[in-house]
Amino acid sequence: MLYINDLTKNYGSFTAVNHLTLHIPEGDLFGFVGPNGAGKTTTIRIVCGLLKASGGAVRIGNTSAAVGSKEMKRLIGYVPDFFGVYDNLKVREYMDLYGSMYGMYSRDIARLSDDLLELVNLSDKKEVYVDTLSRGMKQRLCVARALLHNPKLLILDEPSSGLDPRARVEMKELLKNLHSMGKTIVISSHILSELSEMCNSIGIMNRGKLVTAGRIEDIMHQLAGGTRIHIHIVSEMETAVRIMKEHAGVTVESVRENEMIISHGGTDEEICNLIGQLIQNQVILTGFHREEGNLESLFMQLTGGGAQ
Repeated sequence: MLYINDLTKNYGSFTAVNHLTLHIPEGDLFGFVGPNGAGKTTTIRIVCGLLKASGGAVRIGNTSAAVGSKEMKRLIGYVPDFFGVYDNLKVREYMDLYGSMYGMYSRDIARLSDDLLELVNLSDKKEVYVDTLSRGMKQRLCVARALLHNPKLLILDEPSSGLDPRARVEMKELLKNLHSMGKTIVISSHILSELSEMCNSIGIMNRGKLVTAGRIEDIMHQLAGGTRIHIHIVSEMETAVRIMKEHAGVTVESVRENEMIISHGGTDEEICNLIGQLIQNQVILTGFHREEGNLESLFMQLTGGGAQ
């Protein structure tokens, strides 16, 4: 879907984006994170055609049009972190204005506006003036506006910035809903806990460079050197420990009264086989679970503790 190849942006002697190469597959909900000044927003603005790159290339799907061209902009829906509103424009008029900018027919704008305002839970606000809406409502309206021309890629820069807790939950549910509908979404955010709940993949930038990118669980697995499994055992703990130590790919990290924690570098199928061996050897289990990764600790580890 989104292909970024060797992207560079220089401001004099300062390099804001340093030879960034990244591929975001179609249908991904991708989280873009990094400390302040890492180059996230610069990258997003280049992709959206708001900044000119010093080098490199950006492609969406099979489109070879230049970044910033009308053809490329039609493929993107952009929700900035701060956006202006128009005095004396109602919500319906706001949608009409943006639809006309894309050359859409009035009847199509009206039909799509009704559908999108229902999607973002603003159907009852069509005749309300935009500048009287709460910030959370304005953010949802901006998402509806960005989707009006049915873009292939939706990009949001800090969509939860300045929102109260309820509005953040509403925004998170909206984005998860759009993802379930097959929309490809890129989110830049400093609220890491929300990204870990929404995104299936992430990219972490630091000092203009891409530190890592991929599925969250894959990155966690790689950094940890394996998957940590908590096994809850009622009896035959010694037998369980012996079986685990006999496997070269297993590390027994800790043993408590009724729990053993192991690290395993194999596949899920191999882990299931290990549990099966315990049961076959009369080890009584009450359960087991995979230790969930923590995006905050991953971020701190990869960026040296840089603050957002």
